[in-house]
Amino acid sequence: MAAPGGDRVRPLPQTPAALELRHAVRDWLGRYAPNGVVAVGLSGGADSLALTAAAVAEAEVVDALIVDHALQAGSQAVAAAAADIALGLGCRSARVLTVEVTGEGGLEAAARSARYAALDAARGGLPVLLGHTLDDQAETVLLGLARGSGARSIRGMADFADPWGRPLLGVRRAATRELCADLSLTPHEDPHNASPEFTRVRLRTEVLPLLERVLGGGVAPALARTAEQLREDGAVLDELAEKLLNAASDAGSLSIETLATAPVALRRRAIRSWLLAAGAKALTDKHLRAVDALVTNWRGQGGVAVGGAKPGTRLVAKREHGKLTLAFTPH
Repeated sequence: MAAPGGDRVRPLPQTPAALELRHAVRDWLGRYAPNGVVAVGLSGGADSLALTAAAVAEAEVVDALIVDHALQAGSQAVAAAAADIALGLGCRSARVLTVEVTGEGGLEAAARSARYAALDAARGGLPVLLGHTLDDQAETVLLGLARGSGARSIRGMADFADPWGRPLLGVRRAATRELCADLSLTPHEDPHNASPEFTRVRLRTEVLPLLERVLGGGVAPALARTAEQLREDGAVLDELAEKLLNAASDAGSLSIETLATAPVALRRRAIRSWLLAAGAKALTDKHLRAVDALVTNWRGQGGVAVGGAKPGTRLVAKREHGKLTLAFTPH
């Protein structure tokens, strides 16, 4: 579905929630989309509705993209209603993208993959704003902490990771609901967001409230600040690791001597980038430590298989003649 809008922009009231969201979106646009032309991923929930309203107020042009996962009865009507609201708010266009949710990793992961793929295909080169809030960031940090995969897994979501923009990472979820109330909008309540079978839902409804009570409040903002600090530190380390990777690279292999003399934080980052560039997927801390041991704790051990190989093969990192090498081997 696609329809023109934009000639009936709905003005926002001068309420605290409206001002907070407008400021957040304005700041994001100034840094990442100064031409003011963006798309918004709209689910019909409070966060994305409020984001859409603020984006229309601050951006030059907003196109709404609504993904229908077709997982629940009536999802088509929900998507159509969200498109109508988007046009009423003043979006230039509103398109419903129906997807098929399949794949490994559980329903939540499969739906996420389908959603992002659909948004990427439909965005027409525009950045896509997503309604993730400070509360979502706190949940993401806790999930990463539970994985135990180091600083990278707990630095949360970036405010811009091309093409995905997240202007509301400093805004609490309560503010998006307040803006919807200010605009007399009734957000869609996705039943999946209240289902305890999903880990993120239990974090939201059980773990974070418990931490707030035990630690005396302020937990979600503290987690979000931690993520921001780690992203800042990580950007510097990634840049230094890229220089190390370039220095160690030799026709697709890596020099053991160059890697061995580097600090561990840089060496493992360089190894990670090298593996990803070769097609590795779903890298874990265990994979990285095992490959790193080929450099720093060599005892004649065999190669290390990592995920991402072609069907019927394995992607294996080995130590050979003073170098780290990668090869696809029969499985």
